[in-house]
Amino acid sequence: MTVVTVLHPGAMGAEVARLGVQGGATVRWVSSGRSEATRRRAADAGLQECTDLHDALQDCDVVLSICPPAHAEDIARQAAGYRGIYVDANAIAPERVHRIAELLPDATVVDGGIIGPPPKWPATTRLYLSGESEAVATLFDGTALEVVVISDRLGQASALKMAYASYQKASRVLAATAHALANQHGVGAHLAREAELLEGRPLAEPEAFTGAAARAWRWAPEMLEIATTLMAAGLPADMAAGAARALDRWVAVRDRTDTSVAEVLAMLAVAPPEAPA
Repeated sequence: MTVVTVLHPGAMGAEVARLGVQGGATVRWVSSGRSEATRRRAADAGLQECTDLHDALQDCDVVLSICPPAHAEDIARQAAGYRGIYVDANAIAPERVHRIAELLPDATVVDGGIIGPPPKWPATTRLYLSGESEAVATLFDGTALEVVVISDRLGQASALKMAYASYQKASRVLAATAHALANQHGVGAHLAREAELLEGRPLAEPEAFTGAAARAWRWAPEMLEIATTLMAAGLPADMAAGAARALDRWVAVRDRTDTSVAEVLAMLAVAPPEAPA
């Protein structure tokens, strides 16, 4: 039987660990210093309690690190010397995954990225893996967690998580900021009505990026006006100003209709070109 240690059983970690138990593994957790709420989650998930990390790592085949991203490297340091499979499934940058691999030279480090809510139901949550991930992929066979192996290239799973979350989370903040601004000016109901008329899913429609790039020369100044309006209302303006800077990188394709999606995406990764005379 495969032995897994989850660090730690928070809302996401406990559900993933529960599915590991459901898949036939023995799943441990470390109780030292954890809250009563964590204890309840671990008990509900059927996890085996260990009082310290040393005991939890004895004869352990797989470690699943699922924690707030700020703690990912500290947890890896605590596991120094571990020789099994270490899955970092935290929302961290690919560069940090490589640093974690350097902290655990004796382990097989696998990069993981979880997209979706805690996996209580099928078809809601994916665990993406990159690196030497074969042994991890089978842990959740027949459970509600879909495992997708991307490649053996460390960092790709985290890159996907960062790309997805950059839109999924920032879009909610942008929406809240827009409503806060509208409410301050007494036009919240009108904004809500316009929102109901919106169509499309920008993340799923990359073909629309070329049109946006062609109009960037007009949109960038508009975003700066939005930033000014937000600042006057005491609201965060950094995203609007950042959008203006991103739009500036498309200035060279002003009003063009022959630019490809690949070209406009590549332009975002370089310094903005000089504006045409």
